[in-house]
Parts: sequence; C-alpha cells; structure tokens
Amino acid sequence: MMQIIKTFLLSLLFISPYFGNAQSSLFQQGSKEYILLDRLEIKMQTDSNLNFSAFKPYNRQWWAAALEAASVNKGALRLSKIDLYNIDRSKLNNLEWTSRGQSLVQSKRPLWNTFYKDPANFVAVNQKDFFLSINPVLQLQGMSDNNSSQVHYLNSRGVAVRSLIGNRIGFQAYVTENLERPPVFAQNQFDRYRAVPGAGLYKRYRETGYDHMDARGSIYIKPTKFLDIQMGHDKIFLGNGYRSLFISDQSASHAYLNFNLRAWKFNYMSRVMELQPQYTRRGLGDDTLLWKKYATIHYLSFNAPKWLTIGLFEGVVYGRQNRFEVNYLNPVIFLRAAELNVGSPDNSFIGFDFKANVAKRVQVYGQVMLDEFYTKFIRDRNGWWGNKWAFQGGMKYIDAFGVENLDLQLEANWIRPFTYSHFDTVANYTHYNQALAHPLQSNVKEYIAIAKFQPAPKWYMQLKGIYWKNGEDVNGENYGNTIFRDSDSRPMQEGFFFFTPKMKTNFNLNYWMAFEPMENLFLEASFTARQSGGEGLNYFGSVGLRLNMQRREYDY
Repeated sequence: MMQIIKTFLLSLLFISPYFGNAQSSLFQQGSKEYILLDRLEIKMQTDSNLNFSAFKPYNRQWWAAALEAASVNKGALRLSKIDLYNIDRSKLNNLEWTSRGQSLVQSKRPLWNTFYKDPANFVAVNQKDFFLSINPVLQLQGMSDNNSSQVHYLNSRGVAVRSLIGNRIGFQAYVTENLERPPVFAQNQFDRYRAVPGAGLYKRYRETGYDHMDARGSIYIKPTKFLDIQMGHDKIFLGNGYRSLFISDQSASHAYLNFNLRAWKFNYMSRVMELQPQYTRRGLGDDTLLWKKYATIHYLSFNAPKWLTIGLFEGVVYGRQNRFEVNYLNPVIFLRAAELNVGSPDNSFIGFDFKANVAKRVQVYGQVMLDEFYTKFIRDRNGWWGNKWAFQGGMKYIDAFGVENLDLQLEANWIRPFTYSHFDTVANYTHYNQALAHPLQSNVKEYIAIAKFQPAPKWYMQLKGIYWKNGEDVNGENYGNTIFRDSDSRPMQEGFFFFTPKMKTNFNLNYWMAFEPMENLFLEASFTARQSGGEGLNYFGSVGLRLNMQRREYDY
C-alpha cells in the first residue's frame, strides 16, 4: 500500500508543474530561528502565519512573510536591537523567499571567491527560477562524566541541501554520520531500550560507543493555492511547548505522506506514516527482519480570534504487521469512526490544544490527550487502569521583568499509567524502540523551567531545569510505566494511580552557553547535574563546536 501511495505522489510530482505554485522547504527543530519565532509570535500576537506554528519543522515561506511583517512594523512592536539583528540574519538563512532572484548578500571575506559568498551558505545559487543551498553539517563535542574515567564524545559529519526549482518544486535533504559515546546514564538508557534517541538502526562502536546514520529527505509540491503535499523521510513535532503529548521529534525519522490545507482561519494536516515496531537485536550481522506498522494522524487548528489558536488532534496506530489499513487513508477527520468500522483493534487517540498570546508579552498554551477515558470510572476514583490520558500546561514570558531578550518558560506534563500502550505491542505509540510522544513514556509528572538570554547578537545562554516523578514496576509486574509492554499483562484492574506502586524522583539541571563567530557556527559549552531516584549526583560537562546542526541534549 505504501508503494501505491508513493506511485500516486510521484504522478502528482510530474503533473503538478503545469498547474502548481511554489512550494517551500522547512527549517528543522533546534534551529536558532525558533527563539526568534517564539518572540515574534508573542509580540505580533495576531500574525496569521506564526499562529499556525504548532507544526514543526516550520514552513520557510510563512516564516519569510512573518519576518517582512515584523520589519515593516518594528516600531510598533518595540523590537530590541538584538531582535532586529536576528531578523536580518534569519533573512540570510531563507534567501529563496526573502531575496528571490536578487543578488546574494555578499560576505566580506568569501572563501577562494567561491564558497560562503553569502554568510549563511557554503554554496548558494539564487536565481529567478532556481535556488540551491549546500551546507556542511558538523558537531564535535568532548564530554567528561564523573561516573566514568573514559572520554565521552559526539562526532557528527554530514551535508544539508535544499532547493526550489522552476517556482514549482521544493526539496531538501540532510545526511549525517554519527559516532557517539554519551554519558553513562544515557548509555544505560540506550542499552535498556535497544535504541539511540532520534536515530534508527545503529551499531555498537568500541564497546561503549554507538555508530548511527541520520538520513532525511523530503519533496514538496503545491497543486493548488491552498494545498501543500509533502513526501519524504523525516520527523515532526506537533505542539507549542518544550514537550509534545501528540507527536514529537525525539524519536527516529519515519517515511510519510503529508497533506496540509490552509484556508481562511483554518489549517488542516493529514499525515500517513510508516513506522517500525520494537524489535530485539540478536547480534551483529544477525538481526531479524524489521517489520513495518503504520499510523495516521490528523490535526485541525482554528485561529479566531487572532490572538487565540485552538486545535483538534486524532491519531491511530495500525496493529497489523506489514499490512496497511485502507480505511485510514481517508484524509477527513474522525479516525475513531474508521477504527470502529474495522472492529476497533487499533490504538487510537484524540486530543485538544490551545495557545493564547496576551499583552504582547505572554503566551499561555496547553494540550490534553485522551487514549481511553470513561467518566464513570473517573467519578469512582478507583484508579481504573483504562483511564489513560495526558495533560500539558505552560507559559512563555518574553523580555521578562523588563530585561530585553530574557525569555522564561514554565511547563508541566502529567501522563497517566498505561497511556500510549496497547494490548497489541505492535500498536503501541512507538517507533524504532522509542516513544513517539513524550520520552519519559507514562506514569509521570514532569515540571520544566527554562530561561533563555541573548545578551549580545552573537551570544546565547540557557538555563534549563527538569524535575519529574515517575512510577516504577516491581517484581516484574506491569504497572503501566513502560509503554512497550502489553497492557493486558497488568496484575489488576483498579488501583492504578500516579506513581503506583513505587515512586522515583529525578531532576536534570543544565546550563548552556554559546558564541557564534560566523553564521550558524557555534562554539559552545554546557554543564549538567542530574540525579535519578536514590542514586548519587551525576554531573557531566561538554565543550565543542556545531555547524548547521541541532544541539544534542540528554534531558530525560
């Protein structure tokens, strides 16, 4: 079935140049531009482009329009000098939309008069009917961990390419090869779940290291003014917070077909995904065949009044190995009805989210996700296992206490036991041995505080604290803490409350500082203090450089 979908989209690809419009590539999670995006969304308050920013990676064409609107209204928005600097630099990183067909912004010192002719791109061609950007990708980190005498490291090398052709087709590709020896606690997590967060298949490297490749690519077409179609292999994040309870980008990339319809005050997204069930590696060169499973998600958001955006989410994971369910191809919302039509064997979810921009200083946001929910058992307060839900509430406060470019964020995430799990372990909400939504899985209450500060144009600082409590299984019994387990293996029907049967308290405190000597090149250092349960204090630090790549974090 996925082959049919791919053939269908390729047919559209060849037809669409005759009736299409330009389509935009996306800028990935972890980009420095998301700091500016959060600030402009709150300051502008009613911008129709930015208010649909819950879907990430974000659309470059929409972003360029928001940058232009901010530049025109900079006085009324009371933008700081650093905001104006960041807007100018962001325009350099989106030349296909901010200077279409114009001469490139010239670097003061291009390399051999060939490379870095503009400050943001190693190689760039910007003509009326053709844009091409090619950039190296690099992240080198050295780390020290008080629980290990070894040197820990991250060594990532690769390339990022994006293009817009003939005002009709857009595409992008991102490939990195990664060698990683993470902190000891992360090694234990990798080995426990047989997965490297954010990566797919991996190999062990020198006993305590991990070798994995990250290959992403997408192609974009626009058959009509209102409809975007994308196909590729990538990851997404759906939400306004630091975490997402719907779907996040902390798991491996997946193959997908994505439709996005934007009209009037509505934005509607329908996505079909090919996922990977959990598996067991039997040994190097002796892996089992990796079967496939599938999922469909829909997300409808409505921006009215303009300062308030509300969204409806639904998703279903098909619990039948290597067989696609045709009923879920319908892009119209109400997957639950389709699931009932096939006998209700699958893992379905519904959700609601909102964000409100207030007084051009504050954004309040939240998510509610329902896996299963019966009001009768809620009223009984007996801890019935099937009351599976998750809640998020958060707030962003920019230019906090009158300090320019000091931004604060507070967030809480509560996830009930057994949420995201299923009686069919193929249909749990996971991909490549990793949770598709929250990395802490379920039976957890998490609290996050983040302070971001940009004291000067090229300097970045962040202090992030995460405190969480989670339940722990005892005696091998399933109390709903690990979403990979069969939910029917629970020892009882009732008595499942938060942290049942044993509570574990954890915190992770991280300070990060970076200097950007040239565009998208960061010299950075970080320090983390972490404690989990009754274990001793673990601390580790890192120094390194990063070019055109998202920062690797260990915050779970």
